[in-house]
Amino acid sequence: MARVENKVALVTGGASGIGLSSASLLAKEGAKVVIADFNLEGAQEAAKQINEQGGNALGIFLDASKESSIQEAVEYTVEQYGKINVLVNNVGGTNLRKDIDVVNLDLEEWDRLMDLNLKSVLLGSRFAIPHMIKDGGGAIINTTSMAGFAGDSVRTAYGASKAGVINLTKYIATQYGKQNIRCNAVAPGLILTPAAKNSLSPELLDTFMRYNQLPYHGEPDDIGNTVLFLASDESKFITGQTIKVEGGHYLSNPTIPDFKEQMNG
Repeated sequence: MARVENKVALVTGGASGIGLSSASLLAKEGAKVVIADFNLEGAQEAAKQINEQGGNALGIFLDASKESSIQEAVEYTVEQYGKINVLVNNVGGTNLRKDIDVVNLDLEEWDRLMDLNLKSVLLGSRFAIPHMIKDGGGAIINTTSMAGFAGDSVRTAYGASKAGVINLTKYIATQYGKQNIRCNAVAPGLILTPAAKNSLSPELLDTFMRYNQLPYHGEPDDIGNTVLFLASDESKFITGQTIKVEGGHYLSNPTIPDFKEQMNG
């Protein structure tokens, strides 16, 4: 119950799903947590729930597309708790009506997603690192995606931005490791967040399950527990890595389920 005791964490996009799981688990294990989200009411409600369970959390507004808002979130964290030891860069999104194939995608959406998904990671790290250095080090955990490793018929800008997060993670780890700052990333596959449950049909979920190596889908806590591990001193010799948490979905030759079906038929 004290894996991150006395640490202070800022979790962006923390009002729901993966971010909420990360914030809740960090608080449960002793961290003081600031939950920053575009959904202010959701962030405050998440903080309230953590506090009612004996944790220590605050909820604030964050527009991750704006540099000033990101800087304010970092400075608020330091003002309230005196330091920042852990930064979870978890904001991300896409719009499947605009983020489609290369020829037809909306170029304004491309720019928006590069700001939201990639530049926000740069800026959060940029503002947090000087404070971490003053306090003797820290841990940065970036939420990327398996879309950063594999191509798709749509989500071109999303995938490119998430691939950028994977490489930016290595650059941060390389540039600030000697100051005792570790930077790692987590790449989720399909995770049954509330948004996913509300938007994915049973048929689509069955398709994903067909290609998973494990007989179940991922849950937010599967990512939250990975974030907790990377924030804790248990991972003190791990940096610059992207941990894939995706149930083995991308592990094997993609034709194997089809071959198995044919052989069993």
